[in-house]
Amino acid sequence: MGKLNARISLIVAMAKNRVIGANNAIPWHLPAELKMFKAITMGHHIIMGRKTWESIGRLLPGRTTVVVTRQHGYSVPGAIVADSLDSALAACKGDDEIFVIGGAELFAAALPRATRIYLTIVDADVAG
Repeated sequence: MGKLNARISLIVAMAKNRVIGANNAIPWHLPAELKMFKAITMGHHIIMGRKTWESIGRLLPGRTTVVVTRQHGYSVPGAIVADSLDSALAACKGDDEIFVIGGAELFAAALPRATRIYLTIVDADVAG
């Protein structure tokens, strides 16, 4: 893969005990955090794993969705499907900032390459 000129950013909310999700869902509802997520990611590519995609279940308006999965033949109408983080990043040409939005496995893969992390700490301990 050639040099990527875009900033790679992670955007995540996590509980005080570092839980980011439970049962394929976000275990809290924080409208202000969702509003911030929308404002920051609007107009950019968002990269997510298949399970995160399935938990959201829809394209997020105003953003280009890239879903990473190892499942051959997986299709998401209106989105880009990639088989690796490298393939997903390569599909994001022309963007100045690319957002990895989850889940945990994709965060772990992207963390060494990230130049920015948008982190919200939720004042709660939740099971996950």
